[in-house]
Amino acid sequence: MGNPVNFLWIAVMFPIVFFIVLAVILSVRGIINWRKYKNSPRMSIETMIVTKRVLGLREAGGFNNTPYYATFESLSDGDRQEFNLSSGEEYGLLAEGDIGTLTFQGTKYISFERKI
Repeated sequence: MGNPVNFLWIAVMFPIVFFIVLAVILSVRGIINWRKYKNSPRMSIETMIVTKRVLGLREAGGFNNTPYYATFESLSDGDRQEFNLSSGEEYGLLAEGDIGTLTFQGTKYISFERKI
């Protein structure tokens, strides 16, 4: 039979090591995504807003951290891209069917300028 101290040591150390490894993996992934974004060119293309969506409503300590998304379709080739918008205010200014210039860098939404 095993020593109870060894089992206790394993029971305590396994979750700690697991979370350390998970934190390292997520940190490396974040650094890779950040470098990819920083090395991407800033682009502006003519698009139409195809759809908008909100991924649930969440309030945290009085702060609204609700994720807002909009899908844009390129007028030149029909490619679609969905972006996480920076704020609910930006989300509210966009309307499905609007045509204008989308500016983005990699997977980061920068702005949309509506054509009037």
